[in-house]
Amino acid sequence: MRKRHVSAILFFVTPFGVLFALFYLIPIGYAVWQSFHTVQRTGTFGPAKEVFGGLVQYRQVFSNGPFWQSVERVLLFGAVQVPIMLGVALFLALLLDSGLVKGRRFFRLVYFLPYAVPGVVAAIMWGYLYSPNLSPFTAVTSNADLLSPGLVLWAMANVVTWVYVGYNMLIIYSALLAVPTEIYEAAKIDGAGAFRTAWSIKIPLVLPAIVLTTVFSIIGTLQLLAEPQVFRSFSSAVSSTYTPNLTVLSTSSVPNFSLAAAFSVVLALATFVLSFSFLKFTQRKGVR
Repeated sequence: MRKRHVSAILFFVTPFGVLFALFYLIPIGYAVWQSFHTVQRTGTFGPAKEVFGGLVQYRQVFSNGPFWQSVERVLLFGAVQVPIMLGVALFLALLLDSGLVKGRRFFRLVYFLPYAVPGVVAAIMWGYLYSPNLSPFTAVTSNADLLSPGLVLWAMANVVTWVYVGYNMLIIYSALLAVPTEIYEAAKIDGAGAFRTAWSIKIPLVLPAIVLTTVFSIIGTLQLLAEPQVFRSFSSAVSSTYTPNLTVLSTSSVPNFSLAAAFSVVLALATFVLSFSFLKFTQRKGVR
């Protein structure tokens, strides 16, 4: 019987394991291996030769000012955009769960619909709306240049918020639907109103879902690529090193694959540290 169970487990797990190794573990391993190499030439115009360079590429990463400026930029982006996005998502989820809204299925679809729009398409659409010469909202764009160096980051934040609010709302709303109705009935008997129920019962019970969406948002913030890449065609304020992923892309286009791999490894480690630290912090606060 045990052998049969083992065979069944292997039958179901093997396809996933093969795909996971081919498209996740092996690319990561290759990127790490590539990051320890460098290109050498014999003479000025000699043939390029890839050799083991140790930590040469990582020394360049940690001394690269534009890269760390881009990291600071996306951290600022996340510190402002993520709380606003999740706050709006929580508000919409509570609104749908309150019973005050008629046609909840319709509004659920409307809120989620922007997530169905690819990020590149959304960035192009908003880029045209922001452009002073193309936007139909000239009363706004003529008075505030949303593509200027001081505002373009927050213009992109608006795009990301518009796309992902519905996605995060759906996760939180699903958690609300899993709460037993008996808890709400007991709160109503005790005299709790709608606001008190939402603040003292609903929000604490969906904190794990909020933590999950926050982790997803942290990872997504450090991987910001599509929006700034598209906005480069609308604004000269967005450089080839505006975000960490843009730095990786521009470096690999030189091409300098070893340095791009080192950037990627450092960025992946930073994402892991931030996400893991946030999870540990929430666990200490008692959020499971």
